[in-house]
Amino acid sequence: MPTKQRRYPLKAKDAKQIIESAQHKLKLNFDELFGAKAGVEIVESDVGLIYLISGRPILYKSGDRILPTLLFAEFTAKAPKIVVDMGAVPYVCKGATVMAPGIVRVEGEFAAGDLVLVTDIKHGKALAIGESIMDADVARQTEKGPVVKVLNYVGDKIWDYIKILSE
Repeated sequence: MPTKQRRYPLKAKDAKQIIESAQHKLKLNFDELFGAKAGVEIVESDVGLIYLISGRPILYKSGDRILPTLLFAEFTAKAPKIVVDMGAVPYVCKGATVMAPGIVRVEGEFAAGDLVLVTDIKHGKALAIGESIMDADVARQTEKGPVVKVLNYVGDKIWDYIKILSE
């Protein structure tokens, strides 16, 4: 557990700015998902900044980017998916780049640089959120090399911390 933590509500202007940025990147309408007056809080900790929307850990800050957490169910339900075989699971769960040989199928459409969800073939569970290195059509046809750069994965420090916040 992180040694320090500070939790406080964001000013409406700051919250609006973060939500607009996230909506654009994630291609989701946050007003429809959470309501126009959804409260946004920030949790500062040793692992970084976590944004709570309506009390749920939805976003986190990595460098200068705002990214979705794996617990953002509305994003994980609609995001394009990279489905990997069970042999790739331990590597993805350690933050490894998703390589073409481990991919079973590509679901949905995306461009290079878009966020995608990495799931396993057996259970369909979300393992990671990553940034695609190529567009969907190229990813479907490629047989070797990197396809997705993993940004957040099950078992990383953000995952562990948001699981504690969600309890």
